Amino acid sequence: MKVKLSNVRLAFPNLFEAKQIQDSDAKFSAAFIFGQDHGAVTALKKAMQTVAKEKWGEKAPAVYKQLQAQDRLALHDGVTKSQYEGYDGRMFINATNSLRPTVLDRDKTPLVATDGRLYAGCFVNAVVELWAMDNKFGKRVNASLMGVQFFADGDRLAGGAVASEDDFEPIDLPGDEDDIFGGEVGEADDDDDDIPF
Repeated sequence: MKVKLSNVRLAFPNLFEAKQIQDSDAKFSAAFIFGQDHGAVTALKKAMQTVAKEKWGEKAPAVYKQLQAQDRLALHDGVTKSQYEGYDGRMFINATNSLRPTVLDRDKTPLVATDGRLYAGCFVNAVVELWAMDNKFGKRVNASLMGVQFFADGDRLAGGAVASEDDFEPIDLPGDEDDIFGGEVGEADDDDDDIPF
């Protein structure tokens, strides 16, 4: 079941290159953070209950309650990731996919990694698909990453920044640039006897 998340904060984005997460195969992935009163909370809870009912039928309420107690639902409380910037007091969802998600700018122009448009801390719209898992690895309600669209700039989260022009000072060289090197660039030392070979 697809759910669109509007104006949510992007974290840990691996949108252009699949990366290995723990012991799993390499996947594209991202986390999306939002307030506890954000509309995504209600939408995700409704979708999780729907896929649970489709998967487990009459047992769904009991299974859902158990998964919630074990934190095995797609929607998580940010307190479980409070060691990371931006999570405390919020809710979040992690989503992965073995296929590269659709990645778009505001005007729906496709984005590539070198655009630098999507980074940890910016705000995005995202589409995820919820599905219920019941196999040898256990029961869960997971989220597949379908697509991400840039929404607005935000404060970069730790590890997502690059230096700006303000981090540097103008360089005023004292005199001739050749003085820095003690001679003209490419000038050879006449005393070749010091070379050990």
